[in-house]
Amino acid sequence: MVHNIPVELQDYVCEKIIPQYAGFDKAHQIDHVEKVIEESLKLAMYYEVDYSMVYIIAAYHDLGLCEGREFHHIVSGRILLADEILRRWFTDEQLLQMKEAIEDHRASNKQAPRSIYGKIVAEADRIIDPEITLRRTVQYGLSHYPEMDKEQQYVRFRKHLNDKYAEGGYLNLWIPQSDNAGRLAELRELIMDEEELQRVFDKLYKNEKNGDE
Repeated sequence: MVHNIPVELQDYVCEKIIPQYAGFDKAHQIDHVEKVIEESLKLAMYYEVDYSMVYIIAAYHDLGLCEGREFHHIVSGRILLADEILRRWFTDEQLLQMKEAIEDHRASNKQAPRSIYGKIVAEADRIIDPEITLRRTVQYGLSHYPEMDKEQQYVRFRKHLNDKYAEGGYLNLWIPQSDNAGRLAELRELIMDEEELQRVFDKLYKNEKNGDE
């Protein structure tokens, strides 16, 4: 049992929910949702929260990718709210709060999440590990823009990193106890080093392309 989360609930999530991530793009596979769950539960230890709710929010946060990326946070919340099996463990009020937390997790959201639950999953979903972040950015480009050549992919890669992670970018951090602030500083240093960024991109691009062959 993890953090007093009912075993039956964990079994349901492991058997019916997490496997759905196997059908998404490379940046949002099973390893991604497992990492977000792990990180969410770690951050939850600093707050007076319901661990079962934190667990479910993290498990369902990207399920809406089944209908595309643009509104995946809205669709994910809808999927959670429509899951009748969850009513065995949660009240209507809890389900609504979890739905709102999922809706608020997207990095491009301008407003702060409405509750601590939204802040936890949003922060956990950041997972700012320079190596993982850079690889996922390359994977996303190859998956969603296969028509682009290597040079175009690099331009997209660099623009995304600047728009999201550079000083003044749209990424916000919500939980002071997370490790993301230090990792973000490290990533910003790399983004500013054009030569090193190009080198890292070349290596990741080659690895991803070879993996697809």
